[in-house]
Amino acid sequence: MKNHQFDAIIVGAGGAGLMAALYASKGGAKVAVVSKLYPTRSHTGAAQGGIGAALGNKIGDEENPDSPLFHAYDTVKGGDWLTDQNAAKVLAEEAVDAVIELEHMGLPFDRTDEGKISQRRFGGHTLEFGSKRLAYRACHAADRTGHMILQTLYQQCIKNNVRFFDEFHVVDTLMNQGACVGVAAVELGTGELHIFHSKATLFASGGWGRCWQVTSNAHSMTGDGAAAVFRRGIPMQDMEFFQFHPTGIFKLGILITEGVRGEGGVLVNRHGERFMEKYAPSVKDLASRDVVSRAIYNEIQKGNGIGGKNYVYLDIRPETVNRYAAEAGEKKRIDREYVESKLPDILDFCRTYLGVDPVKEPMPIQPTAHYAMGGIPTNIDAEVVIDENNTVLPGMYAAGETACVSVHGANRLGTNSLVDLIVFGRRGGMNIAEFVKTAQFIDLPKDAGREVEAEFERIRTSKGKTRAYTLRDTMQQTMNDNVGVYRTEETMQKAIDDLHALRNTYYQDLLVDDRGRKFNTEVLEAWELGNLLELAEITAVSAKARKESRGAHSREDYPDRDDVNFRKHTLVYREGAAPYGAEIPAYRVTVEKPVDTSLEVEDPRFAPKVRVY
Repeated sequence: MKNHQFDAIIVGAGGAGLMAALYASKGGAKVAVVSKLYPTRSHTGAAQGGIGAALGNKIGDEENPDSPLFHAYDTVKGGDWLTDQNAAKVLAEEAVDAVIELEHMGLPFDRTDEGKISQRRFGGHTLEFGSKRLAYRACHAADRTGHMILQTLYQQCIKNNVRFFDEFHVVDTLMNQGACVGVAAVELGTGELHIFHSKATLFASGGWGRCWQVTSNAHSMTGDGAAAVFRRGIPMQDMEFFQFHPTGIFKLGILITEGVRGEGGVLVNRHGERFMEKYAPSVKDLASRDVVSRAIYNEIQKGNGIGGKNYVYLDIRPETVNRYAAEAGEKKRIDREYVESKLPDILDFCRTYLGVDPVKEPMPIQPTAHYAMGGIPTNIDAEVVIDENNTVLPGMYAAGETACVSVHGANRLGTNSLVDLIVFGRRGGMNIAEFVKTAQFIDLPKDAGREVEAEFERIRTSKGKTRAYTLRDTMQQTMNDNVGVYRTEETMQKAIDDLHALRNTYYQDLLVDDRGRKFNTEVLEAWELGNLLELAEITAVSAKARKESRGAHSREDYPDRDDVNFRKHTLVYREGAAPYGAEIPAYRVTVEKPVDTSLEVEDPRFAPKVRVY
């Protein structure tokens, strides 16, 4: 094993990781970023439509100005009142400064005629606590906003002498004396195990959408960081809440940004009916994502899918948009050139993968597994907490999709993922910079890396009969069928039983052909499968424990929201098994961690109510 020592280790090179690395290095820390991908290939680059901030740049909005307080309210309401309100307030207030800072770093936002950052509408973002029309709050760079953020932050990190270890796959968390002291990582090019010793470690390794069959997530989104932390006794919070984005390309799951609907696109069924008028009469196609996903699912179940199949149409054709705008009394008029300039990547995706030209014909779409609201529990300073009392674990931080500061509650609003990365990545970096100034290096555990090294050797030499991809396909199918947009006690128990059987096969009958060490993608994919199987099971276990419907968690056997018993966060703990080995652990779920409701005292409009759009 090779050893490295840094003040701070950042696991993951997406938006949250790069922002944390940038601010930790600015604060004087010696920082290394460890990533299994080259930084600009991180999944933040897939974010398309915009980053939310209450700048109020829309021309003509002077009489109805936007406010961070309205953004915070929409975030709490969109999260179906499970959002921690202090986190929502931090997110909304710091978003304004963060976006302007990105602009000053060189991010090429689109511009208004006045030269300000251009903003478009996104679902669930309103003015005056939802009493007025949709807000123009999403700051965008065409439909490549996430890509531009990655490029900008990577350049800044290089400028600030951040050290990068690209194509190093983090596989274990190193703990000693009740603190996090670093990570172990496999170098893809050699197969060697590296030990990274640090005073502070921040996990920003993304989500685990690959648990499902139809997903917008890249193949790399396998929950490695969350699984590595969970195996070492850290609980996961609110795992039952996984967002299904309403508009994924049919069968493929590749995302069609909400920005299409923000620019006037509409959803229609086999009868040519704009069906969202039935489900959200006020904001229609720009209701929050859980509402729209359920509406599409309901239309399909009623036989209103296109040709009776499992998809509906998303229509951005100028003649369609202009007709509906005229009926609504809006002045907006668009043409082919407008669509081409605002949504170039979306048009390219559809033409490439579907053979469909969106300016001439509608796009076939279906809900796609998209985003984890749950994850590693943290406070607003990105410090990892380990119980319902918010007890901080020294030396461990998390930010971005892999973390759960619970700013998204039960359902994330569009644009808030990029805000989350930037705001809480920055806060994490700032706090790490201060922490390492006084913290001392804690010794590595004596057996650092040995357990995970043995697990990789087990996988590499497996001589069973079942290949990893067969297990992965079965896992994704059972998650799609049983822990999807709608759930019941019966379907979730079936998922748990199926996943148990798959995990037994994974440990007892796995077949790996490639015995080499250099760039052994077969072994690494098998390792990722182990992470996905565990995360899938604790998602189902957590969902079964929440006996209500809230946000992205919709139970047909408990259709109502229960604020008396379940306006609390779930925590799932791993018990009774070693971090690695064939024994499947027991999982203990608590529903005891209170939701922060600090704003309700100040403003009763933040108190729970029926969520109507």
